Amino acid sequence: MKLTVCIITRNEAANIVACLQSVAFADEVVVLDSGSTDDTVELARARGARVEVSADWPGFGAQKNRVLDMAQGEWVLSLDADERVTPELAAEIQATLREPRHDAYDMPRLSSFCGRFIRHSGWWPDRVLRLFRRGKARFSDAAVHERVIPEGPVGSLQAHLLHYTYPTLESALVKMNRYSSDAALAMHARGRRASLASALGHGCWTFFRIYVVRRGFLDGRHGFVLASVAAMGSFSRYAKLMFLSSKPGDSSHTHENS
Repeated sequence: MKLTVCIITRNEAANIVACLQSVAFADEVVVLDSGSTDDTVELARARGARVEVSADWPGFGAQKNRVLDMAQGEWVLSLDADERVTPELAAEIQATLREPRHDAYDMPRLSSFCGRFIRHSGWWPDRVLRLFRRGKARFSDAAVHERVIPEGPVGSLQAHLLHYTYPTLESALVKMNRYSSDAALAMHARGRRASLASALGHGCWTFFRIYVVRRGFLDGRHGFVLASVAAMGSFSRYAKLMFLSSKPGDSSHTHENS
């Protein structure tokens, strides 16, 4: 078996079919679901994927390592349910695996925000490492913003991966709230602390970095809203950490601004 596609899901009925259709060239698809209440599991199985269900949620990094351990292929392509492999990328992956020169490869990812593909704001080219030889890379254990850690040099593919990350503003706000909560808990567990000043500082800097430094203004109104949502996420992360730090039983009074 040559290539295994690994996907983690939870309530991805709106995405999973298109995702699986885009990787029909793979030898195996493994989906690890974490308790979907919609038709994700049934839809994935109907498309020929091997679906397992986990009883708990250990965080993104640990969950992706779990599904990685279920793979049987020599090579692994890790995807999120809201991502699509373009025909050009599919052809490039197949050609690369016929004569691989590296044990891991990254690829550019083009992401959509509220119906528009974003080509500035620090979103493009967003190179992500997703293709690797099994046993030669693992995911970090981060609860959010996990990444693949390869053992050796990384090659680069040129065709891009499509990412339908935020179809609506509501979905962006929902994910921002969930991610900021997970990040605050993770930082708190590592002993990080925050103040109101640090929350404001991080929020303002995030907006300036995305909208001005990374030229988000070239993405029009979508760029402004994107920078605003990211700023809210950054502010929320540190504000939540501030309140976690002030709960009874937290003996630290140190404020950290970095």
